[in-house]
Order: sequence, then structure tokens, then C-alpha cells
Amino acid sequence: MEKPAYRVLLYYLYTDIEDPEERAQQHLEYCKSIGLKGRILIASEGINGTVSGTYEQTRQYMEDMKADPVFQDITFKIDEAEGHTFKKMHVRPRPELVTLRLNDEDVDPRETTGNYLSPKEWYEKLQDPDTIVLDARNKYEYDIGHFDGAIRPDIDYFRELPEWVEKNREMLEDKEILTYCTGGIRCEKFSGWLVEKGFDKVNHLEGGIVTYGKDPEVRGKLWNGQCYVFDERLSVPVNQEEHVIVGRDHFTGEPCERYINCANPDCNKQILTSEENEQFYLGGCTHECRVHPRNRYIEMNKLTNEEVENQLKKIEANRSVAHK
Repeated sequence: MEKPAYRVLLYYLYTDIEDPEERAQQHLEYCKSIGLKGRILIASEGINGTVSGTYEQTRQYMEDMKADPVFQDITFKIDEAEGHTFKKMHVRPRPELVTLRLNDEDVDPRETTGNYLSPKEWYEKLQDPDTIVLDARNKYEYDIGHFDGAIRPDIDYFRELPEWVEKNREMLEDKEILTYCTGGIRCEKFSGWLVEKGFDKVNHLEGGIVTYGKDPEVRGKLWNGQCYVFDERLSVPVNQEEHVIVGRDHFTGEPCERYINCANPDCNKQILTSEENEQFYLGGCTHECRVHPRNRYIEMNKLTNEEVENQLKKIEANRSVAHK
């Protein structure tokens, strides 16, 4: 018997939803009933989700969503998968689909947003020397892959982006701005905020990086590295013409596209590193994280105190040699 084909659906829609809490509970029960797993956020401004399931489960989900007047305009981005890319099914109500925390300045992308660019239009604009490309994602997403020449905002969370723009306004002023994100939801709201803040030439990539990588004409060209995704895959390829590794190992600076979470649960920082270096550095991004009493790498591998002490000595010896 053949293993069932699985698919991953990435989608969002800005739409009016009454009582997000009740809708979230109903949607959770429905998703579980057809066997989906994933993560979905529901707010009064719309829905944003990634789910995985078999071909039949995802087909049914898309048909049922399209049949609902609230979600009939939704667009699904589809990836093939070898199995579920989530362990459980979560549907949660939220004040915002993507958190900018603008309060009374909040932007409705259905009323104010930047100019939509198709993948082909985006590809052409990327090559225009008079444009400036601004990544709307977090720095750990940028570090594993980004468009050629894109600016990397020094942010850990999307909500920090408006403050970063205000501090770096001179860099962007009087420029034609191109901004992008994974699936389109963040840059739709962010580009609208840019427009409201007086930037008059603002464009964003319609459908995000995922759509760009699947376009049969541009085939992901001018993208370097992988695209970070928020499921167990962690990253997916984009450029179908040429794969350029841009990620760098946290410890050695060598080319790397493997993310782990720091073994210190109080840190949990995402770092790029090889299996070999994860083992050598006990999964910790710093010395403090390596000696943390709840180091998950040490616990998982059942290392003794003596083994840990010996490894810490090796790390120190390696550091001394590197600094000579």
C-alpha cells in the first residue's frame, strides 16, 4: 500500500470575523475532525495559517474554506511533503494576525497598502538601481536566505520594525521601496504603514517569497539561500536556477543552513550550526548557555558531569588556539 501523499497549505486573508474566540474554537474542532495538523491564528481582522495533511484532507479543507462566504477569497500556497509538518493542531484567537502593536495607528491592508508586484514585476524591479529592497522579516529569517542586495533590519520581532524604520528613515527616504515577507501577510500591513508614514513609492511582493519561488517564469531567481518557514521543515528552497548558501555557522562562520534552538531553555535563541558543532559546543550558543543547569543537549544525551567538564576544556583549548 502506497504511503499517502501529504501537502502543506500556507494561507491568510484579511477579512471581518465576528467573535474570533468562538470561531477559533469551532475551527479547531473542524480541523481535528478531518485530521489536519498545524497552527492557525484568527483575529477580528482575518485568518493566518499553515496546516499539513494528506491530499484528501487538504483538498477537503480548501473546498470547505472556499464555500464559507467569510473565506471565499482566500488563496492557498501548496507544498508537497513527506508527512505532517506539525505535531499537533492549534487554532488560537489573537488581537492581531501579525503584531505591529500600532494601537490607534493600526493599518487595515484592505484600505491602505503598498503597490502589489507580481513575481515578474518584482524580478524586474530588483534589477533597478534606483530601488531599495527591505526585508520585512526577523533577522534569523534573513540570515538563512534573502533577496540579493536586501537590507537586513536588526530586529528579533516584527513589532520592532516600525521603530527600526523611524531610526533609519534617511536610508529609505526619497527611494522606491520594495518590501517582502514569507507569504505576503506581514508586508501587506507593513507597506500600508509605510504609506501612512509618508513614503510615497512603496511596493510589496504579492504572495511573498513562497509564491515567487514557484513562479514558472522567474523560478526564484535573485534569491539567495533558503526561505525560513514556521513548521518542522524550518526552511524550503526558493531559487530553482541556482542555490547559493548565505547562512553561516554560529561557531565557525562556515556555510550552513541548519537551524537549532540553543540548548539553554531560558535562551532558546535560534542559531545556524552543523551537527558536528552542535555536539562539540553542547548545543549552547555561549559558555553561559553551555553550563546552564537545564541544558537540554546535556540532558537528552545523558552526559555525565565528567564528560561535560572534559568537553568544556576542549572548547576552551579550541578557543585559545583560534585566538593565537
